Amino acid sequence: MKIFLAQQNYHIGNFESNTQKIISAIEEAKKQGGDLIVFSELSVCGYAPRDFLEFDDFISKSYASIDIIRQHADTIGVLIGAPDRNPVREGKDLFNAAFLLYEKEIRAVAHKTCLPNYDVFDEYRYFEPAYDWKIMEFKGRRLAVTICEDIWNLGDNPMYRICPMDELMKQAPDVMINLSASPFDYTHDEDRKATIKANVAKYKLPLFYCNAVGSQTEIVFDGASLVFDKDANLCGQLPAFESSLQSFTLHEDGTIDAPVLEPASRVPGKELNPAGLEEDLNISQVHDAIIMGIRDYFGKMGFGKAILGSSGGIDSAVTLALACTALGKENVRAVLMPSQYSTGHSVSDAEQLSMNLGNPYDIIPIKNIYNSFLDELKPVFNDMPFSIAEENIQSRTRGNLLMAIANKFGYILLNTSNKSELATGYGTLYGDMAGGLGVLGDCYKLQVYALARYINREKEIIPENIITKAPSAELRPGQKDSDSLPDYSILDKILYQYIERRMGPKEIKAQGFDAALVDRVLRMVNINEYKRNQFCPIIRISPKAFGVGRRIPIVAKYLS
Repeated sequence: MKIFLAQQNYHIGNFESNTQKIISAIEEAKKQGGDLIVFSELSVCGYAPRDFLEFDDFISKSYASIDIIRQHADTIGVLIGAPDRNPVREGKDLFNAAFLLYEKEIRAVAHKTCLPNYDVFDEYRYFEPAYDWKIMEFKGRRLAVTICEDIWNLGDNPMYRICPMDELMKQAPDVMINLSASPFDYTHDEDRKATIKANVAKYKLPLFYCNAVGSQTEIVFDGASLVFDKDANLCGQLPAFESSLQSFTLHEDGTIDAPVLEPASRVPGKELNPAGLEEDLNISQVHDAIIMGIRDYFGKMGFGKAILGSSGGIDSAVTLALACTALGKENVRAVLMPSQYSTGHSVSDAEQLSMNLGNPYDIIPIKNIYNSFLDELKPVFNDMPFSIAEENIQSRTRGNLLMAIANKFGYILLNTSNKSELATGYGTLYGDMAGGLGVLGDCYKLQVYALARYINREKEIIPENIITKAPSAELRPGQKDSDSLPDYSILDKILYQYIERRMGPKEIKAQGFDAALVDRVLRMVNINEYKRNQFCPIIRISPKAFGVGRRIPIVAKYLS
């Protein structure tokens, strides 16, 4: 049997575009003599549609798309993902489903059993878990069709009561097929391989795994779909971060007519769970994920051009370089806004960066605007000493200038804040925290430096002085980040333990970190939740990002 995996980039709610992509792949697979083509989870409507699933019109359009697609499923079987109405009306109104189309008919439907309700997932809000499990018979083969999370439960996951593959194995299937929408993070490709290997080892069946690709606001799907033979050898892997259509021939004995890419002995046997922050871990994947996140955010929203503040610092430099790669240098405008506290090299470094990249830039000094604010506020401030108020006026002045230009010319403002700053509240609301998309908001400062080194891997794009100089907000004379924050080499490791690994203060202190410093850092994280709650969407590259996947009360007393 010749099986195609169609790894495609969908647009949530864009049924016309999604349907056309699916049909194009079907037609190409038919030309190449395909027997079956597999698409990803909720491919018809895009993943994750969230509260659009509560609109009856949205579900009706999904069914209408299935009707169009099945007319092309004449000589080839088609497995697509879409919501399915619950006819019994007991429980939720919908199932997360896989439809088998063949000879222009819906031949079978499988419902997802394990509905994730953690981190960025909220499926149990919308879907009812499957209550029956049937193999799909197709061209003499018995297909065990599951959906994403279903294969992450091997019967030992306390989150779920039923293991769908255990139920399907009672009907003696020949092959496992999984439709997935599994988001990227810098540990997840090894996690997936380990999980699929465990399934193959347990059930002694080959497995075809089709994953979604593309970015949906903050969540990036990397694709990298996989094919394993019955002996747990990796026989196929589609490229990461791009659409792809590939075929594999499955023989009756469970072997795959494809070279072994990784023998079972080399495929990871357990999930990757770093005990500490490894700033260089899969940095090339992080780079590519952010590029896709920017490109798809702009492309799917219909935006054409970006703007950002270029300070001569590492964060804005990396953001600018990534944006130029994603959108094209001519579509990214940098604005240099020096104050009387800016060093000369900040301007020259930022200029050199834009000259290296070839993007347009402007220089708008803020000294006069800043002084006019102080003049007007003088009767209210009443000769009080210089404080954070004056510092934030500078940041908000820059934010106003950037938004003014963005409004005038139709740009989208890219935010340059990193995860270390967002965690500790080292940023100004409505100032340097303004923006439509957070490019580096899930990258710790140490990872930003790793990205800079990766960007410069072949030639110097980011000037070396930007990488080596001490980071500073330059809002007062001689200011350095280290005046307000612990050294990033220590800070980031504490933050990682608290945010990614959910360690409490006692556990973190037990690792040898200074007790007073741990208390200080964790307090900064907790008291600044109100700032993060007002922040723009952040491109997710870690196992635990700020945003939809981390829900912390704003008003609370914990670890204080």
